[in-house]
Amino acid sequence: MNLTEARILVVDDDPVMRKYVTSALGKLGIHNVEECADGAAAMKLVGSFWPDLVLTDIHMDPVGGLEFVRQLRDHPAVEFRKVRVIFMSADSSTSTLEEAMPLGTHGYIVKPPRPETLRAKLELALKN
Repeated sequence: MNLTEARILVVDDDPVMRKYVTSALGKLGIHNVEECADGAAAMKLVGSFWPDLVLTDIHMDPVGGLEFVRQLRDHPAVEFRKVRVIFMSADSSTSTLEEAMPLGTHGYIVKPPRPETLRAKLELALKN
């Protein structure tokens, strides 16, 4: 898939980080972007937006990124279960990585993401 045609959902409870990531995506030529402040809002939006990829924080309230992705993977609609996910978090602890990676994700980015790292992770995830 061409990077500029991708539909990206950014999920982060920090509005400054959401703006930063959305701006970085725009600089990469990705303009079909939606934002949510937590996993509950993202779960509601997924069915109408149908993202090609989700960039989600891990630690959010009331529904964090790990729980959001579990809900995606357990959803009865196959399309939900196949959504590509890249986690973004300032938490790079081994225990968090061990919990996140088995959820069928396409990567993990330490926040704030560097533009070149973001581009490389997106290209790799969207290639599969």
